[in-house]
Amino acid sequence: MPETSALAVGVAELVGLRARASGLDLAPRARVLAARGGAHPSRLRGRGMEFAESRPYQPGDEPRHMDWRVTARAGEAHVKCFREERERPVWLCVDQRATMRFATRVAFKSVIAARVAALLGWAALARGDRVGGLVFDDHAIRLHPPAARGRGLLALFESLAAPAAVSAETAMTLQTALARLDRVVRPGALVVLVSDLAGLGAGRDPSLTRLGRGAELVWVQIEDVLECEPPPPGRYPVLAAGRRGWLDLRGSRRRAAWAEARAAAREQIVEQARAHRAHLLRLRTDQDPAAALARGLGLRPGWGR
Repeated sequence: MPETSALAVGVAELVGLRARASGLDLAPRARVLAARGGAHPSRLRGRGMEFAESRPYQPGDEPRHMDWRVTARAGEAHVKCFREERERPVWLCVDQRATMRFATRVAFKSVIAARVAALLGWAALARGDRVGGLVFDDHAIRLHPPAARGRGLLALFESLAAPAAVSAETAMTLQTALARLDRVVRPGALVVLVSDLAGLGAGRDPSLTRLGRGAELVWVQIEDVLECEPPPPGRYPVLAAGRRGWLDLRGSRRRAAWAEARAAAREQIVEQARAHRAHLLRLRTDQDPAAALARGLGLRPGWGR
């Protein structure tokens, strides 16, 4: 088995995850919105279709298939027509910013995110999809268009294993990366965002809104245990943005305020997933990524029999 690290990933490790991804169910399916009550609210189900063309609206057409871009351009209502999907493009958008280089258990969130992307990429290839993606850190975006036979996935692995970019430019935001993704994704694709979703905000993101109209969206939120529940009472040293400080959780009021703030932040993510028509899975750094994805996505019919 390839060596593994809690701080970084290597291409050999990501390639070695192929066997563990063999049973994951990534078949195209209808959108299911994230729901309250659990890290894995509901499995995605349905029939996969890909975009074929737009045509003028006719009475009886499904309003949810409206093509708003063509409607605005043509001045009359148009709807999207679909055909049964065969070779679906899969985009894995993987967050490697500074907020992801943190963990109190097992491995950095950035490492878990890379392993999740590898598992999903291998699962997509197993069903004949074209796989590629986008890796972004604080200063750079590396784009790899979906390609057949693993070419796009292996290029993605190389970006995930590369050191983070160093630049004097303004730090990358989640919105900047999503805007870049929105410019290249075509209708009918599967878009998987693997991130801690730091900086997502409370309002609707225009890029996510557009992506949600034509693509199937899956958000895999990577969390540390500390972000889900407070640690034992105590005073903890912390390092943020290059500055050291202290997190004081010795009093019951402080611990209650911490728990309340974290619960509100997590609920906001659920509401954002609903608003952007995305399926939300949550995965902690102390969970096995393959097992967690199997619970959230399910296994291919008949697998393991």
